[in-house]
Amino acid sequence: MTTQPEPIGDGHEPPDRAAADGRHSGVVMTGRDGDDGTKAFYILVEARPDKTDEVRAMLADILDCVQDEPATGPWYAVQHSATTFAIFEVFPDLAGRRAHVVGGGGDIFRDLERMNDILAAPAHVQKVDVLLSKQVFTARLR
Repeated sequence: MTTQPEPIGDGHEPPDRAAADGRHSGVVMTGRDGDDGTKAFYILVEARPDKTDEVRAMLADILDCVQDEPATGPWYAVQHSATTFAIFEVFPDLAGRRAHVVGGGGDIFRDLERMNDILAAPAHVQKVDVLLSKQVFTARLR
């Protein structure tokens, strides 16, 4: 079952609707905070076909921001297809995830002009709980 992404807030707002001029909200958030514990965001990003380089630059800008965030742990940017990207980022607790939202990475997603220029649709930020993890690589990366 697929649910419609909702705007950033408490997770109870109506789904994002593009304005008459085709602009979108830049980002929508789904999920809930739940009990305290290890938290994460899984952020799905769909680039406009001619803006994939700009989306890669945005991901690099976000990585630069999180380098100085003490409560942002493992952070990955991945590519699913030619235009579909994602971020997976982990936090030790709710406070760490909330601090991240008000930080520099959040500022990038709040730049509506940039988001509307490079994204085909709002970035979908999914609040998730980390159930299990492996913290170290045991195999050599190639």
